[in-house]
Amino acid sequence: MKQLRARYDCPVELALEFVGRKWQTVILAHLKESPLRYSELRQRLPGISDKVLSERLHDLEALQLVVRRSHGDQPSGQRYELTERGESLRPVLDALYRWGAGLARELPVIVGTPIPRPNLPK
Repeated sequence: MKQLRARYDCPVELALEFVGRKWQTVILAHLKESPLRYSELRQRLPGISDKVLSERLHDLEALQLVVRRSHGDQPSGQRYELTERGESLRPVLDALYRWGAGLARELPVIVGTPIPRPNLPK
């Protein structure tokens, strides 16, 4: 994770240090809905590699936005969830969702539906 600077010129600049890296905000948006296991996050984010997902989760933990908690004795019982600091992002994430949904209605894009893959010859 990148070290935080001692001074920022604008509060938005500081906020983007926490959520501005690619995938971080998307991960937080999914965790806002409920705690998720790594494999569940992986399924919801097909465009992200395992390496990047692991790095972003580590970064979010270091920023104290996400915590990994055990739910049972097995490693698969571990779930990622928002911390109190992460929960404070809920209104921001909700606003980004609404704004993105509005854009999706204006633009020729599809959001939330898998892109059909062409049938490849066997």
